[in-house]
Amino acid sequence: MEPISIMTIVIVVLAIIALAILFTFVPVMLWISALAAGVKVSIFTLIGMRLRRVIPSRVINPLIKAHKAGLEVHTNQLESHYLAGGNVDRVVNALIAAHRANMELSFERSAAIDLAGRDVLEAVQMSVNPKVIETPFISGVAINGIEVKAKAKITVRANIDRLVGGAGEETIIARVGEGIVSTIGSSTRHTEVLENPDMISQTVLAKGLDAGTAFEILSIDIADVDIGKNIGAELQTEQAEADKNIAQAKAEERRAMAVAKEQEMKAKVEEMRAKVVEAESQVPLAMADALKSGNIGVMDYMNIQNIEADTEMRDSISKVSDDSKQGPKKD
Repeated sequence: MEPISIMTIVIVVLAIIALAILFTFVPVMLWISALAAGVKVSIFTLIGMRLRRVIPSRVINPLIKAHKAGLEVHTNQLESHYLAGGNVDRVVNALIAAHRANMELSFERSAAIDLAGRDVLEAVQMSVNPKVIETPFISGVAINGIEVKAKAKITVRANIDRLVGGAGEETIIARVGEGIVSTIGSSTRHTEVLENPDMISQTVLAKGLDAGTAFEILSIDIADVDIGKNIGAELQTEQAEADKNIAQAKAEERRAMAVAKEQEMKAKVEEMRAKVVEAESQVPLAMADALKSGNIGVMDYMNIQNIEADTEMRDSISKVSDDSKQGPKKD
């Protein structure tokens, strides 16, 4: 091949490589799309985005969308929000939705809500179309002790001004649940709640439960009311059972003390018997000493023996007569 042909081929290859690098690094097609949509974006701005590690399509496509919707949004705003970790497309969609609904929502407010972790587009949609939050069955006990279970539906609208720093749906449900419990608990009878369930919604709604939250409560409707257990009767039954157990424990304590006292008295009786036996053992010694000293004679001693034998005989006869009166023992 001739040197000129080789040189031409090399130049063409280098040109193709240069164009490939250019189209890879510089989003030319995106720049053309922006120009076709009437958005003036410099090619050097797109190159700067590449250098700042910003994906140009994540900024330019939302910018085209905002421009077509008639919003005044600049490239620097969208790029700074992207670098801060926000969702640029969602913010622009929220701005378009608010603009269509004639709501006052600035880019700074929308970006702040997005960076706070809330879905700004959902908030705008909820502000236009209120959301219904359904609570689980919430149990309360009336004064007469009957449990009442109520389920409520809360219609809320997003408050754009309080989305940053405002409490969420869990707080709304908790506050409404607390209001339902207190309203049922202040009722004298459970039939009052069944006859007029609106009393719950009116009482709870009048407390201003949406203060400090990201929502505005429009209405609270009682969806269902059920009767639960007789809590008062169960508590009285448990109290009676506890009182019975306490009484039984005290009675057992008194019985144990009586048994201990009985055993103590038996021990004292045995002790006294021991003393009697000890005293009786001194009688023969005293008799022997009296005989030695001559205080009594032998005849006196014999008379004492006769008297004791006669006494024992009389005791034996009396026992035999008592047994005959009682009759034969049954097996």
